[in-house]
Amino acid sequence: MAVVAVDSNFPRSPRGAVKLGRTLVAFVTFLCFVASRSHGAYTALAVAEVVITALFFLLYLLKLDKKMGWLFWPLADIFNSVIAALFLLIVCLFAIIIKTNNGTLAGGKISLDGPRGRNTPAK
Repeated sequence: MAVVAVDSNFPRSPRGAVKLGRTLVAFVTFLCFVASRSHGAYTALAVAEVVITALFFLLYLLKLDKKMGWLFWPLADIFNSVIAALFLLIVCLFAIIIKTNNGTLAGGKISLDGPRGRNTPAK
């Protein structure tokens, strides 16, 4: 039976903090898409990012990257980060640009002085 070693210092390291932060940002993105009743594809992308980032976190936490040396994990992690950032940026822009998102429409009508009418110019 193989014993899995846990790197207890990883969550406190800079890489671990970045992974936890990425997971938190992806989860908040997921919650925002769910709360605004966005298209299912937007929500699915946010869920996929949460799962993938959590799996990378577990990979480093359990030191599995050392056991699976056939892949250069830091490069795979950087590639995942860049692709995820681009996908989330594009999806968030689509969610804002397409006017069918109720949360975006409601947020666009809120001002500090109270709700604006249709013909009231922005300040």
